Amino acid sequence: MSDATQIVNQPIEQNLMHAQFSRLLEHLNTQVLGQHHLTQSILIALLADGHLLVEGPPGLAKTRAVNALSDGIDANFHRVQFTPDLLPADLTGTDIYRPETGEFVFQKGPLFHNLVLADEINRAPAKVQSALLEAMAERQITVGSHTYQLPDLFLVMATQNPLEQEGTYPLPEAQLDRFLMHVEIDYPDAQTEHQILALTRNEAMQENVLKQQIKLTQENIAQARQDILRLHVSEAAETYLVQLIMATRKPEQYDATLKQWIEIGASPRATIALERCARAHAWLHERDFVSPEDIQAVLPNVLRHRLIYSYQAQAQGVTPNSVIEKILSLVPVP
Repeated sequence: MSDATQIVNQPIEQNLMHAQFSRLLEHLNTQVLGQHHLTQSILIALLADGHLLVEGPPGLAKTRAVNALSDGIDANFHRVQFTPDLLPADLTGTDIYRPETGEFVFQKGPLFHNLVLADEINRAPAKVQSALLEAMAERQITVGSHTYQLPDLFLVMATQNPLEQEGTYPLPEAQLDRFLMHVEIDYPDAQTEHQILALTRNEAMQENVLKQQIKLTQENIAQARQDILRLHVSEAAETYLVQLIMATRKPEQYDATLKQWIEIGASPRATIALERCARAHAWLHERDFVSPEDIQAVLPNVLRHRLIYSYQAQAQGVTPNSVIEKILSLVPVP
Protein backbone atom coordinates (compact mmCIF):
# COMPACT_ATOMS: atom_id res chain seq x y z
CA MET A 1 0.00 0.00 0.00
CA SER A 2 1.39 3.43 -0.96
CA ASP A 3 1.89 6.30 1.50
CA ALA A 4 -0.84 8.30 -0.23
CA THR A 5 -3.34 5.47 0.21
CA GLN A 6 -2.46 5.19 3.90
CA ILE A 7 -3.02 8.94 4.39
CA VAL A 8 -6.45 8.69 2.73
CA ASN A 9 -7.41 5.62 4.74
CA GLN A 10 -6.46 7.07 8.13
CA PRO A 11 -9.30 9.63 8.33
CA ILE A 12 -11.78 6.98 7.16
CA GLU A 13 -10.64 4.55 9.86
CA GLN A 14 -10.78 7.30 12.50
CA ASN A 15 -14.31 8.25 11.46
CA LEU A 16 -15.39 4.62 11.76
CA MET A 17 -13.76 4.40 15.19
CA HIS A 18 -15.51 7.56 16.35
CA ALA A 19 -18.81 6.16 15.08
CA GLN A 20 -18.29 2.94 17.05
CA PHE A 21 -17.59 4.80 20.27
CA SER A 22 -20.54 7.10 19.64
CA ARG A 23 -22.77 4.02 19.36
CA LEU A 24 -21.31 2.69 22.60
CA LEU A 25 -21.98 6.00 24.37
CA GLU A 26 -25.52 6.02 22.98
CA HIS A 27 -25.98 2.45 24.24
CA LEU A 28 -24.81 3.47 27.73
CA ASN A 29 -27.15 6.47 27.78
CA THR A 30 -30.14 4.30 26.83
CA GLN A 31 -29.38 1.89 29.66
CA VAL A 32 -28.33 4.44 32.31
CA LEU A 33 -30.74 7.34 32.11
CA GLY A 34 -29.97 10.83 33.35
CA GLN A 35 -26.29 10.14 34.08
CA HIS A 36 -24.56 11.50 30.97
CA HIS A 37 -21.62 12.74 33.04
CA LEU A 38 -21.05 9.21 34.36
CA THR A 39 -21.33 7.47 31.00
CA GLN A 40 -18.92 9.91 29.34
CA SER A 41 -16.48 9.54 32.25
CA ILE A 42 -16.56 5.75 31.87
CA LEU A 43 -15.57 6.07 28.21
CA ILE A 44 -12.83 8.58 29.06
CA ALA A 45 -11.43 6.14 31.64
CA LEU A 46 -11.61 3.34 29.08
CA LEU A 47 -9.80 5.39 26.43
CA ALA A 48 -7.24 6.85 28.86
CA ASP A 49 -6.49 3.38 30.29
CA GLY A 50 -7.30 4.32 33.88
CA HIS A 51 -9.58 3.43 36.77
CA LEU A 52 -12.72 5.16 37.97
CA LEU A 53 -14.04 5.94 41.46
CA VAL A 54 -17.75 6.75 41.45
CA GLU A 55 -19.42 8.29 44.50
CA GLY A 56 -23.17 8.55 44.82
CA PRO A 57 -26.19 7.36 46.81
CA PRO A 58 -27.49 3.80 46.30
CA GLY A 59 -29.80 3.07 43.39
CA LEU A 60 -28.25 5.38 40.79
CA ALA A 61 -27.35 2.59 38.32
CA LYS A 62 -23.63 2.46 39.06
CA THR A 63 -23.61 -1.34 38.72
CA ARG A 64 -25.87 -1.14 35.70
CA ALA A 65 -23.45 1.24 33.99
CA VAL A 66 -20.57 -1.24 34.08
CA ASN A 67 -22.89 -4.05 32.99
CA ALA A 68 -23.97 -1.93 30.03
CA LEU A 69 -20.33 -1.24 29.18
CA SER A 70 -19.54 -4.95 29.18
CA ASP A 71 -22.51 -5.51 26.84
CA GLY A 72 -21.06 -3.02 24.38
CA ILE A 73 -17.49 -4.30 24.19
CA ASP A 74 -15.94 -7.72 23.72
CA ALA A 75 -14.70 -8.15 27.30
CA ASN A 76 -15.53 -10.12 30.44
CA PHE A 77 -16.98 -8.53 33.56
CA HIS A 78 -17.03 -9.42 37.27
CA ARG A 79 -18.66 -7.68 40.21
CA VAL A 80 -17.19 -7.91 43.71
CA GLN A 81 -19.22 -6.81 46.74
CA PHE A 82 -16.72 -5.42 49.22
CA THR A 83 -17.41 -6.35 52.85
CA PRO A 84 -15.39 -6.10 56.11
CA ASP A 85 -14.66 -9.86 56.06
CA LEU A 86 -13.26 -9.85 52.51
CA LEU A 87 -9.78 -11.35 52.14
CA PRO A 88 -7.07 -10.46 49.58
CA ALA A 89 -7.34 -13.98 48.12
CA ASP A 90 -11.00 -13.27 47.36
CA LEU A 91 -9.75 -10.75 44.81
CA THR A 92 -6.43 -12.09 43.60
CA GLY A 93 -7.08 -15.83 43.72
CA THR A 94 -5.11 -18.50 45.56
CA ASP A 95 -3.17 -21.73 45.13
CA ILE A 96 -5.44 -24.78 45.25
CA TYR A 97 -4.06 -28.22 46.13
CA ARG A 98 -4.97 -30.97 43.66
CA PRO A 99 -4.78 -34.38 45.43
CA GLU A 100 -4.87 -36.29 42.14
CA THR A 101 -1.65 -34.67 40.97
CA GLY A 102 -0.11 -33.71 44.30
CA GLU A 103 0.48 -30.17 43.00
CA PHE A 104 -0.75 -26.67 43.80
CA VAL A 105 -2.60 -24.93 40.96
CA PHE A 106 -3.31 -21.21 40.93
CA GLN A 107 -7.02 -20.42 40.81
CA LYS A 108 -7.47 -16.93 39.34
CA GLY A 109 -9.61 -14.43 41.22
CA PRO A 110 -12.03 -11.73 40.00
CA LEU A 111 -9.21 -9.26 39.24
CA PHE A 112 -8.25 -11.29 36.17
CA HIS A 113 -11.35 -10.03 34.35
CA ASN A 114 -11.25 -7.07 31.94
CA LEU A 115 -13.89 -5.04 33.76
CA VAL A 116 -14.12 -5.22 37.54
CA LEU A 117 -16.77 -3.49 39.63
CA ALA A 118 -15.57 -2.98 43.21
CA ASP A 119 -18.90 -2.23 44.85
CA GLU A 120 -18.66 -0.16 48.07
CA ILE A 121 -14.88 -0.35 48.02
CA ASN A 122 -14.52 1.56 51.30
CA ARG A 123 -16.09 -1.32 53.25
CA ALA A 124 -13.02 -3.54 52.81
CA PRO A 125 -10.08 -3.45 55.28
CA ALA A 126 -6.60 -2.14 54.51
CA LYS A 127 -5.18 -5.58 53.65
CA VAL A 128 -7.66 -5.96 50.81
CA GLN A 129 -7.02 -2.39 49.70
CA SER A 130 -3.31 -3.16 49.35
CA ALA A 131 -4.03 -6.16 47.10
CA LEU A 132 -6.19 -4.01 44.88
CA LEU A 133 -3.54 -1.27 44.88
CA GLU A 134 -0.93 -3.52 43.27
CA ALA A 135 -3.38 -4.63 40.60
CA MET A 136 -4.40 -1.06 39.75
CA ALA A 137 -0.90 0.42 39.82
CA GLU A 138 1.28 -2.36 38.41
CA ARG A 139 -1.26 -4.35 36.35
CA GLN A 140 -0.05 -7.50 38.07
CA ILE A 141 -0.83 -9.72 41.07
CA THR A 142 1.67 -11.36 43.37
CA VAL A 143 0.65 -14.53 45.21
CA GLY A 144 3.40 -16.14 47.23
CA SER A 145 6.55 -16.12 45.12
CA HIS A 146 4.75 -15.89 41.79
CA THR A 147 3.67 -12.79 39.88
CA TYR A 148 0.82 -12.94 37.37
CA GLN A 149 0.13 -10.33 34.70
CA LEU A 150 -3.37 -8.92 34.33
CA PRO A 151 -5.11 -8.49 30.94
CA ASP A 152 -4.10 -5.57 28.71
CA LEU A 153 -7.65 -4.29 28.97
CA PHE A 154 -8.17 -3.87 32.71
CA LEU A 155 -10.53 -1.29 34.19
CA VAL A 156 -11.62 -1.06 37.81
CA MET A 157 -14.74 0.94 38.56
CA ALA A 158 -15.11 1.34 42.32
CA THR A 159 -18.15 2.78 44.04
CA GLN A 160 -18.69 4.27 47.45
CA ASN A 161 -21.74 5.61 49.24
CA PRO A 162 -21.33 9.14 50.68
CA LEU A 163 -24.39 8.84 52.93
CA GLU A 164 -23.34 5.96 55.18
CA GLN A 165 -19.91 5.98 56.83
CA GLU A 166 -20.44 3.50 59.67
CA GLY A 167 -18.35 0.35 59.20
CA THR A 168 -16.24 1.84 56.41
CA TYR A 169 -12.50 2.20 55.95
CA PRO A 170 -11.42 5.48 54.32
CA LEU A 171 -9.33 4.88 51.23
CA PRO A 172 -5.66 5.80 51.77
CA GLU A 173 -4.29 8.70 49.74
CA ALA A 174 -1.93 6.34 47.87
CA GLN A 175 -4.87 4.34 46.57
CA LEU A 176 -7.01 7.37 45.78
CA ASP A 177 -4.15 8.67 43.64
CA ARG A 178 -4.28 5.47 41.56
CA PHE A 179 -7.77 6.32 40.37
CA LEU A 180 -7.72 8.29 37.14
CA MET A 181 -10.92 10.11 38.04
CA HIS A 182 -13.34 10.53 40.92
CA VAL A 183 -16.87 11.12 39.62
CA GLU A 184 -19.75 12.37 41.74
CA ILE A 185 -23.31 11.57 40.68
CA ASP A 186 -26.66 12.64 42.10
CA TYR A 187 -30.35 11.83 41.77
CA PRO A 188 -32.03 12.37 38.37
CA ASP A 189 -34.78 14.91 37.79
CA ALA A 190 -38.52 14.16 37.64
CA GLN A 191 -38.64 13.79 33.85
CA THR A 192 -35.82 11.25 33.92
CA GLU A 193 -37.61 9.33 36.70
CA HIS A 194 -40.58 8.85 34.34
CA GLN A 195 -38.20 7.55 31.67
CA ILE A 196 -36.63 5.15 34.18
CA LEU A 197 -40.07 3.74 35.04
CA ALA A 198 -40.82 3.22 31.35
CA LEU A 199 -37.46 1.53 30.81
CA THR A 200 -37.93 -0.89 33.70
CA ARG A 201 -41.47 -1.73 32.53
CA ASN A 202 -40.23 -2.48 29.03
CA GLU A 203 -37.43 -4.68 30.34
CA ALA A 204 -39.83 -6.56 32.61
CA MET A 205 -41.93 -7.43 29.55
CA GLN A 206 -38.93 -8.80 27.68
CA GLU A 207 -37.05 -11.99 28.43
CA ASN A 208 -33.70 -10.41 27.56
CA VAL A 209 -32.59 -6.82 27.37
CA LEU A 210 -31.65 -5.91 23.82
CA LYS A 211 -27.88 -6.04 23.44
CA GLN A 212 -25.75 -4.20 20.94
CA GLN A 213 -25.43 -6.13 17.71
CA ILE A 214 -21.93 -4.80 17.05
CA LYS A 215 -19.46 -4.87 19.91
CA LEU A 216 -16.22 -2.97 20.19
CA THR A 217 -13.27 -5.32 20.20
CA GLN A 218 -10.26 -4.96 22.47
CA GLU A 219 -8.23 -4.26 19.32
CA ASN A 220 -10.55 -1.32 18.57
CA ILE A 221 -9.93 0.08 22.03
CA ALA A 222 -6.16 -0.35 21.71
CA GLN A 223 -6.22 1.45 18.35
CA ALA A 224 -8.30 4.31 19.75
CA ARG A 225 -5.81 4.71 22.61
CA GLN A 226 -3.01 5.05 20.06
CA ASP A 227 -5.01 7.63 18.10
CA ILE A 228 -5.50 9.65 21.27
CA LEU A 229 -1.75 9.80 21.89
CA ARG A 230 -1.31 11.39 18.47
CA LEU A 231 -3.62 14.34 19.20
CA HIS A 232 -1.88 17.70 19.09
CA VAL A 233 -1.31 19.50 22.40
CA SER A 234 -0.03 23.03 21.84
CA GLU A 235 2.63 24.53 24.05
CA ALA A 236 0.08 27.03 25.40
CA ALA A 237 -2.40 24.27 26.30
CA GLU A 238 0.32 22.21 27.98
CA THR A 239 1.49 25.24 29.97
CA TYR A 240 -2.10 25.91 31.06
CA LEU A 241 -2.46 22.29 32.17
CA VAL A 242 0.74 22.41 34.21
CA GLN A 243 -0.17 25.75 35.80
CA LEU A 244 -3.49 24.29 37.03
CA ILE A 245 -1.53 21.59 38.85
CA MET A 246 1.08 24.04 40.15
CA ALA A 247 -1.72 26.16 41.62
CA THR A 248 -2.46 23.26 43.99
CA ARG A 249 1.18 22.98 45.08
CA LYS A 250 2.02 26.68 45.38
CA PRO A 251 -1.38 28.26 46.06
CA GLU A 252 0.23 31.25 47.84
CA GLN A 253 1.39 32.47 44.42
CA TYR A 254 -2.20 32.72 43.26
CA ASP A 255 -4.44 33.57 46.22
CA ALA A 256 -4.21 33.81 50.02
CA THR A 257 -7.54 32.05 50.51
CA LEU A 258 -6.48 29.17 48.30
CA LYS A 259 -3.33 28.83 50.41
CA GLN A 260 -5.48 28.50 53.54
CA TRP A 261 -7.60 25.77 51.94
CA ILE A 262 -5.00 23.44 50.41
CA GLU A 263 -2.59 21.57 52.65
CA ILE A 264 -1.03 19.21 50.08
CA GLY A 265 -1.35 19.61 46.32
CA ALA A 266 -1.60 17.18 43.43
CA SER A 267 1.22 14.81 42.47
CA PRO A 268 2.84 14.42 39.02
CA ARG A 269 0.48 11.48 38.52
CA ALA A 270 -2.32 14.07 38.47
CA THR A 271 -0.56 15.96 35.66
CA ILE A 272 -0.32 12.78 33.60
CA ALA A 273 -3.95 11.88 34.34
CA LEU A 274 -5.16 15.36 33.40
CA GLU A 275 -3.46 15.24 30.02
CA ARG A 276 -4.69 11.72 29.26
CA CYS A 277 -8.26 12.58 30.19
CA ALA A 278 -8.18 15.84 28.24
CA ARG A 279 -6.92 13.93 25.19
CA ALA A 280 -9.72 11.36 25.54
CA HIS A 281 -12.32 14.11 25.97
CA ALA A 282 -11.10 15.88 22.84
CA TRP A 283 -11.06 12.62 20.85
CA LEU A 284 -14.62 11.75 21.89
CA HIS A 285 -15.70 15.15 20.58
CA GLU A 286 -13.93 14.38 17.28
CA ARG A 287 -11.20 17.00 17.60
CA ASP A 288 -7.60 16.39 16.58
CA PHE A 289 -6.20 18.80 19.19
CA VAL A 290 -6.62 19.41 22.92
CA SER A 291 -8.19 22.75 23.84
CA PRO A 292 -8.33 24.53 27.22
CA GLU A 293 -12.03 23.61 27.31
CA ASP A 294 -11.11 19.90 27.25
CA ILE A 295 -8.76 20.43 30.20
CA GLN A 296 -11.39 22.37 32.13
CA ALA A 297 -14.04 19.71 31.46
CA VAL A 298 -12.06 16.89 33.09
CA LEU A 299 -10.20 18.87 35.79
CA PRO A 300 -12.79 18.40 38.59
CA ASN A 301 -12.84 14.60 38.20
CA VAL A 302 -9.04 14.43 38.05
CA LEU A 303 -8.33 16.69 41.06
CA ARG A 304 -11.31 16.01 43.34
CA HIS A 305 -9.70 13.08 45.17
CA ARG A 306 -6.06 14.15 44.95
CA LEU A 307 -5.99 17.26 47.12
CA ILE A 308 -5.62 17.23 50.89
CA TYR A 309 -7.47 20.10 52.52
CA SER A 310 -6.62 22.01 55.68
CA TYR A 311 -8.62 21.79 58.89
CA GLN A 312 -9.64 25.38 58.32
CA ALA A 313 -11.19 24.50 54.96
CA GLN A 314 -13.03 21.54 56.47
CA ALA A 315 -14.28 23.66 59.36
CA GLN A 316 -15.58 26.26 56.92
CA GLY A 317 -17.38 23.57 54.92
CA VAL A 318 -15.31 24.22 51.80
CA THR A 319 -16.00 21.50 49.23
CA PRO A 320 -13.50 20.05 46.73
CA ASN A 321 -15.65 21.40 43.91
CA SER A 322 -15.45 24.96 45.24
CA VAL A 323 -11.66 24.69 45.56
CA ILE A 324 -11.38 23.52 41.95
CA GLU A 325 -13.67 26.32 40.77
CA LYS A 326 -11.39 28.76 42.59
CA ILE A 327 -8.33 27.33 40.83
CA LEU A 328 -10.03 27.61 37.44
CA SER A 329 -10.88 31.25 38.13
CA LEU A 330 -7.31 32.11 39.17
CA VAL A 331 -5.25 30.45 36.44
CA PRO A 332 -5.36 32.51 33.21
CA VAL A 333 -6.70 30.73 30.14
CA PRO A 334 -4.48 30.94 27.04
